[in-house]
Amino acid sequence: MNKTTIVAFLLLASSNAYCSPLSDSIDKLESDWATVYYRNTPEQQKINYPRLLQRTVDIEQRFPKAAEPKIWQAILLSANATFQSPFSALESLDKAKSLLEKAIEIDPQALEGSAYVTLGSLYYMVPGWPVSFGDKQAAEKMLKKALEINPDGIDSNYFYGDYLLSQDKIAKAEEYFKTASSAPIRQEQRLADTELQNDANIALKKARKRRLSQGKNKFLSLFSSASYNSANKERKAH
Repeated sequence: MNKTTIVAFLLLASSNAYCSPLSDSIDKLESDWATVYYRNTPEQQKINYPRLLQRTVDIEQRFPKAAEPKIWQAILLSANATFQSPFSALESLDKAKSLLEKAIEIDPQALEGSAYVTLGSLYYMVPGWPVSFGDKQAAEKMLKKALEINPDGIDSNYFYGDYLLSQDKIAKAEEYFKTASSAPIRQEQRLADTELQNDANIALKKARKRRLSQGKNKFLSLFSSASYNSANKERKAH
């Protein structure tokens, strides 16, 4: 699985509306992750992802009953899997899945449903059985649940749109990319939100181009078929 695929689902977890040692730690972690993900070279990411991952482990040890550290640990495990061997990467993704399931058990509303976004994205991006746990139906279920919790979020709309596009439901995908591209940006996480919103705009343009191209190809196919039938009738008439 290439880097673009494995880290494409890295969501932008929403910040808490209140200040606390936990929310402060998560906000700082997200801000640092955005810098590494969007500003670092692959060589730098290979060094910095494990450091960020260790921070999530430390935060989880301080707050063992909180869902948020588990969500971010799953995100960093998945990001770091890009630089691991195939076998180690699959182990990391399995661990990420378990952490997200635990986070949902603790608090399904945590980070405005981010665990559902991440788990749903994993379900449709990783290989299916017998290689891994990939499951398109489970993916849609998780991503729809995320939309129920956060219907106007950048991440919930973007990743459901991406899922729909992977299923060749282009027109429907456009609707969600459009919502994501116009969603409000958090000032405290401006870099992360702006970058994902840019991704949504790019995805929307590509989806529109793909849909128009399909329509054109369908028209040309019908035209060619009509021309063939007409020519065939003329030959039979003679």
